[in-house]
Amino acid sequence: MERTTIDLWVGIFAAAGAAAIFGLAMKVGNLTSGTLGETYSVSAAFENIGGLKPRAPVKSAGVVVGRISSIQFDNKTYEAVVTISVDKRYSFPKDTFANIYTAGLLGEQYIGLEAGGDDEALKNGDKITHTQDAVVLEKMISQFLYNKASDSEDKK
Repeated sequence: MERTTIDLWVGIFAAAGAAAIFGLAMKVGNLTSGTLGETYSVSAAFENIGGLKPRAPVKSAGVVVGRISSIQFDNKTYEAVVTISVDKRYSFPKDTFANIYTAGLLGEQYIGLEAGGDDEALKNGDKITHTQDAVVLEKMISQFLYNKASDSEDKK
């Protein structure tokens, strides 16, 4: 093979590698997800949102039904207020539960909606009152170590 042909193939492989890395970065950053159609907004308050970020997915039964619009801190209740844009194709009862989950090896956090049994549906501007905070690994480890230490002291 001529030197120019080898250089051409190396350039092609380098460009393909760069495109693959760019595509992976876009996927990890939640920038490739399709946009939602018409949406309605609901909010939910959490004591701890962990690493939840705007544009993170909102899922129900594994299906992306919305995205997080914004996250703000409420100075009166000292909670994080998360505003969620839900696709109008999906309707949820007023007693829906909003839980923060972690998915995948990279630890992407998202909100999972679990439908309740109320006959009345959530509307634009409503607030989800049943929430579960993110599980913080450091907090769980410290509680475990504290419990083990107190158990060993009780045995003395």
